Amino acid sequence: MKPVLDLVAKFGPARLAAMGAVTLTLVGFFAFVILRVSRPEMGVLYADLSMQDASAVIRDLDARGLRYETRGEMGQTILAPRADLARLRMDLAGKGLPSAGGVGYEIFDKGDAFSSTTFVQNVNHLRALEGELARSIRAIGRVQAARIHLVIPEKRLFARDREPPSAAIVLKLSGDLDPGQVRAVRHLVASSVEGLKPDRISIVDERGRLLADGAKPEDAQGRLGLDERQANLEHRLRAQVEGIVAGIVGSGRARVQVAAELDANRIESRSETFDPESRVVRSTQTRSETQQSQGPGETGVSVGNELPGARDPAQQNGTREASNKNEETTNYEISRVTRTEINEGGRIRRLSVAVVIDGTYTPGPDGRPVYAPRPQDELDRITALVRTAVGYDKARGDQIEVVNLRFAEGPVPAEIPEEGLLASFKPTKEDVLRLAELGVLALLTLVVVLAVVRPLLRRVIAVDAPPAELVAAGIPVLPGALPGAAPAEDAPPPDSPAKHLVDFARINGKLQAETIERVADIVRQNPAETAEVLRNWINDR
Repeated sequence: MKPVLDLVAKFGPARLAAMGAVTLTLVGFFAFVILRVSRPEMGVLYADLSMQDASAVIRDLDARGLRYETRGEMGQTILAPRADLARLRMDLAGKGLPSAGGVGYEIFDKGDAFSSTTFVQNVNHLRALEGELARSIRAIGRVQAARIHLVIPEKRLFARDREPPSAAIVLKLSGDLDPGQVRAVRHLVASSVEGLKPDRISIVDERGRLLADGAKPEDAQGRLGLDERQANLEHRLRAQVEGIVAGIVGSGRARVQVAAELDANRIESRSETFDPESRVVRSTQTRSETQQSQGPGETGVSVGNELPGARDPAQQNGTREASNKNEETTNYEISRVTRTEINEGGRIRRLSVAVVIDGTYTPGPDGRPVYAPRPQDELDRITALVRTAVGYDKARGDQIEVVNLRFAEGPVPAEIPEEGLLASFKPTKEDVLRLAELGVLALLTLVVVLAVVRPLLRRVIAVDAPPAELVAAGIPVLPGALPGAAPAEDAPPPDSPAKHLVDFARINGKLQAETIERVADIVRQNPAETAEVLRNWINDR
């Protein structure tokens, strides 16, 4: 231990304090870096939770002893280690978390059906139905939360008229729902409640906008459906025309607008046509009639005529007449055509299509693109294609206009696809943030090492070497006399006479060394003269 103690004593208190400070700084800094790098990567477990659900999830995570973080003013967002997200979600879902502030049919698993009254059972059934419908609506992509209020009138025994049920829905959206999704929500709820019609459902979003009005009459709902059909038709035709034109002039070099006018009238027509040339025998009736008659003679009445077996006097002297009559009746059925046509509203009454096409660009002498209009024959061919794509009908009054104009913005240069390793490596947002964090930590480590640790270590570990001029002069150097060296215990004070003597000896030795060096240079340059001088000195002695 003596060499160690001697080394410690040689360092002195100042160096020991500096070494301790450097050691503590390095240990603390690298401990921070290690903890920062080794901390598990956090991911979003749940977002936009209610206060009840957030507290229940946090209690479960505390019981598991897992690390988590909360963000947001009220702690609605909970972060957990990314590697455990799937397992935690499955485990929490098995416990019914998060419940999103509503209950489903599991409410009947907790109560006693025998001790509950009919009123409580009906209320629980209504709550369960509302909760299940809210869960189904939340399955839609842009719906974050849903709340449903069902109004189902009570069934009465001796009442003929019954008020139909109605519903009100409040949605929290992450975007905007299109009309088709709104109708899907209404039909979903209407199909789940007995007697509920879609037009009796009102939908409101979190900003108070009315997405569907349950008080509108049926004709207004039909008009709304017609507007939606018109918008869908215009969008479909515009996409078809853009697809054809973009393949010719390039992507983004054409603008297409389609205006469709639909007929909202519902027309019902009936017609009945008879064809006299087309006859079919329906029935045939034949009647035959035969008639015979004989006139009386001039014989009188006698006893002989009255006797049995006597001949009839009319047969003896009367006139006999006979007649035949045949009748035939044939009934024909004439062919008849009855036609009933019902034309629902929504037929295309007129189409108007406007297409604006940019010209061509070629590199100029200075390297800038030069605009050139497109030829007329190319515009005519594009017009013919557009007419075919939209189903142009001249008798209907459709209009198609294809115009070549220069766009305000120039052509966008095509992007060169990446190849090799960079093409397959597509970092996510979390990966970029993680790499940036590691880069900042590495940069801080380098700055601390170069700016703090390296100077301190060099100052602590530096060897106390005496200056070259003192060594050449043969002057002994006292401990602590060198700059940067720790002062020895027996070193003279800075203003003592010994210190001045040391300084004087240092300067004198430096002068002597310079003189000796100059004499040596003269001897090397003039060896003959030097030998002659030395010979004279020897002769003088």
